[in-house]
Amino acid sequence: MAEFLKGLILSVLSEKCYNEYFIKYNFLDEPCFKATLSKGLGIGIIAGSILVKVPQILKILGSKSAEGINIYGVLLELFAITANFAYSYIMNFPFSAWGEGTFLAIQTAIIASLVLHYGGAPGKAAAFLATYVGLVSAVVSGYTPKDVLWTMQAINVPIIVIAKSIQVITNYKNGSTGQLSAVTCLLLFGGSIARIFTSIQETGDFIIIVTYCVSTIANGALVLQLFWYWNVVKTNKNINKKKKKRI
Repeated sequence: MAEFLKGLILSVLSEKCYNEYFIKYNFLDEPCFKATLSKGLGIGIIAGSILVKVPQILKILGSKSAEGINIYGVLLELFAITANFAYSYIMNFPFSAWGEGTFLAIQTAIIASLVLHYGGAPGKAAAFLATYVGLVSAVVSGYTPKDVLWTMQAINVPIIVIAKSIQVITNYKNGSTGQLSAVTCLLLFGGSIARIFTSIQETGDFIIIVTYCVSTIANGALVLQLFWYWNVVKTNKNINKKKKKRI
């Protein structure tokens, strides 16, 4: 039992930190604190990512509409997520540093297919999913050169900006955030902030860190729009109610 517990703890802590905490009882070791915090945040982000876009998927299915969701923005976001987890996987970074990318990619691919489906192209939706699975299999197979994967990761920075900008502009033109899920946007924003810290601690990869910094700013812009248009819609509803009462 003791060995099992030790093995479980070592899945989160390094051997050095295990000795500091459980042999020397030194709970004030700064490097171990940062490493443990990073690992814990990473595991938490991965756990949260399993369901992070489910509210968005359910909102689309419930309304049978993908109104206000720009397909080009979704596809660009999917590319960014895929490039990130493929690059991290091939570079052998700890799973806790990128694992959520796997779940986010699956959910984003489903959202893209739903946008196509409710946009009147169910055939394209099915073809898209099949093509995407094939491309991912090729990218993580080990036959794709690392230089190509690094390039894909590097262009994530402008792609994230473009993808989120497309959605921000779409929201602005529509005067609302449409079928965007507030829960999903808030979780993505919080996750990207935490990932800046975990990337610094667990990968030290400059391009990964920059990517999450840009992602945080971009997700923050969508969160601001959610609150802005929520207030606008609420105000308009109150005005309409007052007008009805007068009539």
